[in-house]
Amino acid sequence: MLTRSPARDALVVWFGSRAGLLLMTLLGVSFGQYLHRWRQWDAGLFVTIAEYGYDGEPGRQPDAGLPAFFPGMPLVLRAVHLVVPDWSAAGLIVSLVAGAVAMVALARLAELEGARGWAAVLALVLFPVAVFLTAGYSESLFLAFAIPAWLAARRERWAAAAVLAAGASCVRITGLFLAAALIVEFWRSGQPVRRAPWLVVPFLPLAAYSFYHFTRTGDWLAWKSAQEAGWGRELVWPWDAWTVTWQAAMGEGEAAAPFRMEIAGAVVAVAALVWLLVLRRWSEAVYVGLQAAALMTSAYYLSLPRSLLLWFPLWVAIAGLATRRPWVIVVYALVSGPLMVLNTVRFLSGAWAG
Repeated sequence: MLTRSPARDALVVWFGSRAGLLLMTLLGVSFGQYLHRWRQWDAGLFVTIAEYGYDGEPGRQPDAGLPAFFPGMPLVLRAVHLVVPDWSAAGLIVSLVAGAVAMVALARLAELEGARGWAAVLALVLFPVAVFLTAGYSESLFLAFAIPAWLAARRERWAAAAVLAAGASCVRITGLFLAAALIVEFWRSGQPVRRAPWLVVPFLPLAAYSFYHFTRTGDWLAWKSAQEAGWGRELVWPWDAWTVTWQAAMGEGEAAAPFRMEIAGAVVAVAALVWLLVLRRWSEAVYVGLQAAALMTSAYYLSLPRSLLLWFPLWVAIAGLATRRPWVIVVYALVSGPLMVLNTVRFLSGAWAG
């Protein structure tokens, strides 16, 4: 009899779900058309940075929003492109491999918390906006660093945790929130002060990236300025952000659908944060709470459901609930799975999907 392996179970769920999506989305199109369909929205912007740098394609008007994307994904994409000539295929491969690493770590983290690892992985891959774990976006790559970093911290391997968190900080600004949560976890676990200097390491990529753009533009916060220039994401009071998003969601037509998803994402975000606070999971609450605060004080809600993919405490919590009450994961799959398929079709058609 085979011994149950969280890593093996995670890989079965991950690659099985990828095979299912491949069969579903490849029907009726050539392979070249299929790859092109995945190069939507930010996936194309990552390719632009990987191919030409932050100045964009020569001869075209520079995109003021490009510095909002941290260099981790473009650098990995460029490295894979040395072997895989097609940029879209390279992006899909990065997400496939990084996702496998992330799912194994997520399963092990869930098992460490007394939950079924496969349930955490299944909950994540069936989330309605999980298409972004497949596309050439940075979510899978970020999780491939962030979850192992958190797992290392829980095992009190602080050097490994710091280095892995630094990798996450190279991929997304969310790495800064992970670094803050690691400080709380370090303090909560009563670690000796001599290990504290490791906690500085995850902040170094942000400092380096800010300096790089300062040498280009004279702006230390070029990544933040790019958010404002490219998407109008300025800091506002949370009730103002809610009002703008609600009004857009209550409108008519195709434009209203994404904002309704944002409202649903905000509800899930607040519920997850309250849950963590009730359980007194202070470090996870810092990680989740800082992200929620940043997203819900923007001029309007944007990509909030997609950000939930990065909230590994949420997936571990759902796995814990499903371990005690198996019917939970069944109901979750029946409700969320079809929404994930629908949203994948929306993304491949060029619609905004989260």
